Amino acid sequence: MPARVVTTAAALADATEGRAGLRAVVMTMGALHDGHVELVRTARQHAGAEGSVIVTVFVNPTQFGAGEDYEVYPRSLESDVALADAAGADIVLAPDATEVYGAARGFRDDSVTLDPGYLGGILEGASRPGHFRGVLTVVAKLIGMTRPDVAVFGEKDYQQLVLVRRMTADLRMGVSVIGVPTVREPDGLALSSRNRFLSEPERVAAAAIPRALEAAEVAAVDGAEAAALAGRAVLAQVAGVDLDYLVVVDPELGEAPDRGLARALVAARVGSTRLIDNRAVVIGR
Repeated sequence: MPARVVTTAAALADATEGRAGLRAVVMTMGALHDGHVELVRTARQHAGAEGSVIVTVFVNPTQFGAGEDYEVYPRSLESDVALADAAGADIVLAPDATEVYGAARGFRDDSVTLDPGYLGGILEGASRPGHFRGVLTVVAKLIGMTRPDVAVFGEKDYQQLVLVRRMTADLRMGVSVIGVPTVREPDGLALSSRNRFLSEPERVAAAAIPRALEAAEVAAVDGAEAAALAGRAVLAQVAGVDLDYLVVVDPELGEAPDRGLARALVAARVGSTRLIDNRAVVIGR
C-alpha cells in the first residue's frame, strides 16, 4: 500500500489508529536524497514489519536566521513522498506552519519554546543564534504529533543529534533516539539538500571538507589540537572555502579527551552555501 499523505495531527491520528507494533519517525525538511532513504530504512528495521514508519516533511521557519535560505530552500513534496514510500514509509506527515505553530510564520509572541542550554550556543549555535531553539522546539512538537517509540536522525547534523538526545532524556519523553552514519558522495562529500546550490567549481572545492576531516583523523594520534590544526591546514589551501570552525571535541561536545574517542566537526561556506560535516576520531591511540 502506498504511503499515505496527511497534513494535520488529527488526520495522522486517524491514519495510525489501530496500528500495532512500534512506531518510528524520521523528521525531514524535505528535498529527500539517499541519506534520508537510509534513515527511513533504519526506521523500518526498528519498527519491524508490524510497526509504523512516519516521515515528516516540514521546512521549519524557526530554525532559519535572518538572511538564511528559508525562502529558497528546496521543496519537492511529490518526489519526497515517492522516495519515502520506496524506502518503507507508511505515512508522510506534511503540515504547514500554522498546523505546527498556530501561526503562518512560526513562533507567536506568546509561544512556549525550548531553551537548548549551553550546548545550543556553541559551534552552530554561535554562528546561527536561535537555530537550536527552533530545532528543539519543532522536534518536540513533531514528537508530540507523531507519538513515536523511536526517532531516527542522521549523524551529519551531529550537534543536533546530541541536543535531541539530551532533550528527550532530560524531559523524559520516552523516545529512543537512533543515530545513522552519514551517507556520502563518491568523493566523500556528505549528502545534503544544500549541495544542489553549489556550482560545479564550488562542488569541487567542497570536496576538501571531508578531506580535512580525514586529515584530522590521521593527526589525532598526536592529540586533539594537532588533529584540528591538520584539518584546518587542508582547507586553508583551497580557494573558495570560507572556514567557520573545525574543532575536535568529546562525543558529547565537551572538551576533547587526552585519549580516546572524540569527534571532529567542521562548518564552512562555499560560495553562498553553508556546509557542515563531522567524523569520529580517536585521540592518542
